[in-house]
Amino acid sequence: MKIGIVGLPNVGKSTLFRALTRKAVPAENYPFCTIDPNIGVVPVPDARLHELARMEHSKEIIPTVVEFVDIAGLVKNAHKGEGLGNQFLSHIREVDAICHVVRFFENDDIIHVEGSVDPVRDVETITTELAMADLQLLEKVVEKVAKEARAGIKEALVKHAGLQKIVALVREGQPAREAALTDDERAEVKQYALLTMKPMLVVVNVDDAHAREPNLPDALRALSPLVLSVKTEAELSDLPREEAQEYLHELGVEQSGLDRLITASYMLLNLLTFFTAGEKETRAWTITHGALAPQAAGVIHTDFEKGFIRAEVVSYEDMLAAGSWNAAKEAGRLHIEGKEYVMHDGDVVHFRFA
Repeated sequence: MKIGIVGLPNVGKSTLFRALTRKAVPAENYPFCTIDPNIGVVPVPDARLHELARMEHSKEIIPTVVEFVDIAGLVKNAHKGEGLGNQFLSHIREVDAICHVVRFFENDDIIHVEGSVDPVRDVETITTELAMADLQLLEKVVEKVAKEARAGIKEALVKHAGLQKIVALVREGQPAREAALTDDERAEVKQYALLTMKPMLVVVNVDDAHAREPNLPDALRALSPLVLSVKTEAELSDLPREEAQEYLHELGVEQSGLDRLITASYMLLNLLTFFTAGEKETRAWTITHGALAPQAAGVIHTDFEKGFIRAEVVSYEDMLAAGSWNAAKEAGRLHIEGKEYVMHDGDVVHFRFA
């Protein structure tokens, strides 16, 4: 899973990235201090993983991971060359989703490129810039596809119909994901990796005083944003994990804002986690909701999918109640599943393959 972090300069993008990855990256009080893309791999927090490892006496614990890509800040009219332009958007063409950080705190010591704090305006600015970047790409391909469509090529006819719907939206600065595409059209335009086709999570960066009960504008609230204090999250990430957990406990908070961000990213991408557990290792794996058992096996190794025979499955809850895999099996909680089994979040699986 890859997440691209975008936003205006000085909204907290690089500070958020640093907190997520515990990497030292530039985060200065001036625009465009991030030029080269920063890339970091972050383990997905999941308490179930450690419980399974304890039950199976595993020698190694391997979480699933998220890759975050932090790029230079965009400004209004970046597609026309303002600021650093939009050249850095190429670095996030291949991400699965976009995390858009907006600023909603006042601080005279931190420059805002627009001269004032207005998160609704800033969301519109970035949405427009992403749409214009998509339009620049689309203008290069639409005519070619149109020629193929006129020639009667079936795939081109479907693709052209989808592209026309998308172009009509992005010319108005609207995201491509809102286009009413058929499944076939969506499949045909996927190859272009359009930025505004990707799901987006808006992160509202507030000060500590408003982290619990922010008074968000209705237009911002309608985006179902994740609200957190990036500064506080960065400070927490500098603490040893045990001290950070104690501090969160004192605040009466179960998850840090960063953990909530990763969880929200999972939900945004319609993902779930299944596990393999044994004495050698306990490991978490990521698949999409609706994936069948052979597809899950293929995530581990392509040979597992090709030679799939069956899946031996115990739910995490049943395994936790029983105390171990073998105890769950003896209690009759293990079930044998074939090729049509739809995987569930928390499944603990042994795959059998030829």
